[in-house]
Amino acid sequence: MKQSSDLPSFFITEPMPCPYLEGQLERKLFTHLAGDKADEINNNLTHAGFRRSQSIAYRPACDGCSACRSVRVKVAAFRASKSFRRTRNRNADLIASDMTPDATREQYDLLRRYLDHRHADGGMSDMTPMDYMAMVEETCVQTHIVEYRDAAGTLIACLLRDTMSDGLSLVYSFFDPEVARPSLGSFIILDQIATAQARGLAYVYLGYLIENCSKMSYKKRFAPLQSLGSAGWKDYTDKVEETQDVETRSS
Repeated sequence: MKQSSDLPSFFITEPMPCPYLEGQLERKLFTHLAGDKADEINNNLTHAGFRRSQSIAYRPACDGCSACRSVRVKVAAFRASKSFRRTRNRNADLIASDMTPDATREQYDLLRRYLDHRHADGGMSDMTPMDYMAMVEETCVQTHIVEYRDAAGTLIACLLRDTMSDGLSLVYSFFDPEVARPSLGSFIILDQIATAQARGLAYVYLGYLIENCSKMSYKKRFAPLQSLGSAGWKDYTDKVEETQDVETRSS
């Protein structure tokens, strides 16, 4: 039987070392996002725990491991903690602008400084200007680059963000690692929660959370959260201590 052209075809990657859990192998289920229904498909797949990278939607499909759980902030119920309010106030002078998904050299130079300072050994460490252009511009879904500038017009931070039917999905963020500003990563998430609240959207999607993984633990601080499991989206419960903000990016 011929497969309907309206339905995406799915593929699975070969096992590779997991970047989050030592000794584990990861596999990903993925499909291409293309055509007139790409935005609708991306919405449905995001609700099913997929993430987007360029024109690819993917989800972990690891043998014998289900540690990665998609999480999203419940926007209406979110209340900023004391430390979050300090973070927001100390960065309140930054001006956010939603830009079309057109890569600029200024954005890439900022990304390059961020990667060289924060993730010199990471998977994106060798990203070229053409790679960055592909990351931003190769998309068939509703996406924007959010630029954050100071009063002098200097580009301080950027966020690649998708607009979903029920929320905002934070794809990737980066910022100037040498600017003396507190907790820019946390501020970006707080600002997007405020944006979702203003637009009447229910959720901000933060990507995956792995219990006891320090690289992802910051996401627990943006409670209340929901996580996706075998029974669907359910409230996530965890005792979150009031700790110092950490610099973050979405995963």
